[in-house]
Amino acid sequence: MSFKKSFSAADIQAWLVSNLAELIGVENDEIDIQENLENYGLDSAQAMILVSKLEKLLGFQPSPLLLWHYPNIASLSQRLAEELPEKSAVQDTVVATNTAPAVLNLQAEAVLDPTIRPDALPPVSVGVPQNIFLTGGTGFLGAFLIKELLEQTNADIYCLVRAANIQEGKNKLVKNLQTYAIWDEQFNSRIVPIVGDLALPLLGIGAEQFQIIATNIDTIYHSGALLNYVFPYSALKAANVLGTQEVLRLASQVKLKPVHYVSSVAIFESPAYAGKLVKEQDDFNHWEGIFLGYSQTKWVAEKLVKIARDRGLPVTIHRPPLISGDSQTGICNTHDFINLMVKGCLQMGYFPDVEYMMDMSPVDYVSKAIVYLSMQQSSIGKAFNLQHPQPAPLSTLIKWVQSFGYPVQAIPYEQWQSELINNVSSVDNPLYTLRPFLLERWSDEQLTIPDLYLQAKRPHISCQDTLHALAGSSIVCPPITGELFMTYTAYLIQTGFLNVA
Repeated sequence: MSFKKSFSAADIQAWLVSNLAELIGVENDEIDIQENLENYGLDSAQAMILVSKLEKLLGFQPSPLLLWHYPNIASLSQRLAEELPEKSAVQDTVVATNTAPAVLNLQAEAVLDPTIRPDALPPVSVGVPQNIFLTGGTGFLGAFLIKELLEQTNADIYCLVRAANIQEGKNKLVKNLQTYAIWDEQFNSRIVPIVGDLALPLLGIGAEQFQIIATNIDTIYHSGALLNYVFPYSALKAANVLGTQEVLRLASQVKLKPVHYVSSVAIFESPAYAGKLVKEQDDFNHWEGIFLGYSQTKWVAEKLVKIARDRGLPVTIHRPPLISGDSQTGICNTHDFINLMVKGCLQMGYFPDVEYMMDMSPVDYVSKAIVYLSMQQSSIGKAFNLQHPQPAPLSTLIKWVQSFGYPVQAIPYEQWQSELINNVSSVDNPLYTLRPFLLERWSDEQLTIPDLYLQAKRPHISCQDTLHALAGSSIVCPPITGELFMTYTAYLIQTGFLNVA
């Protein structure tokens, strides 16, 4: 759309309401212009879709960071309207915001509230829990954790969820399970919503209820986090770092409760680990050079968990990589980075010829492994890397796609970037919406986010302790083969996400 000076804040506001509602699948009247955008559960990809559509509307590219600096529709609309007179003839211009990350000492951030003293409580064994507290139940992995916990225990699952009331919270949880075809009505009564917010003190549930839950809960699975690859540390700290501290506080009050924390292999993104072998029980003291806000928060949060462990809290730590779909059904999160990239490259006709290793692990493997490992007394105090034990190069995927009949080529990365800039001009291609994510340069080295995943910049992440601990179970990570690709592709075609024409 060509540039229009006539857009007012009200025009932009109405557009944002309509497009946000469409993006998250609700009616326009369910959107509150004063509500923080993150409360609508926007992930990185959805935020990029919104930003890219705004570019088409306004004629210039707003920075993704505007969604943090102006976090609701009312303030964002006003800010964008103020930009319009200054952009009357300029295309492909980013609204001025400083995208350079502030200098941040992550080690100084890793300070756990000294009043969280689990060693004042008597020790516990892992045992069989009757009441489980879980965060992140409206997410992709969270849904599969709920499923696995319902099947492997007789416990009631108390799920922290952001909602206006208990009924809305229950509806969110059920809808999420239905989305991934893992809802089972027989378990309905065992899923109990707890209305709250990871980003608030005492998890947003109030002191009295906090104490009640601390009394009744036997164990905690902390999977919740705000996942956004373009927001700075400051935008994610409340939910990801302070939220983890509140979970540790809950575990350390009234009675001791084991915490099974879902971390991330992103804690090893410091250049200090590039090309080196990282073992599961190794300490991770290098934080310098981690520039993604999300990765920074996961580094700090895991440090808090380890401090609590050293004070006497029973914990297990689980570090997934990028998580792919269910290996049996192919059901996946179609808004995730992997699927959007594949679809976009198929539409473009080109994949980048780069040394990427596909180390993603299927969600059913990750969820089963977390639940199994968390129930072993021998796991307490340990960390487990859920990295795929036999990653495959990106070229394997490209060859499989070609054999399936898609006319695609692998071209040098710089040429692929040029194709992205010059020939991908429609929001119909997911790569268009991901351009700020794929092309913006960060850090002193001026790296793009995909640069992080080049093999030369990645550590070799060992998962031997995990494989050894799982050896007595039937849980095995499915190999990355044509059969797995076929399972995923069949689902993506069936749902209309991929076009077979």
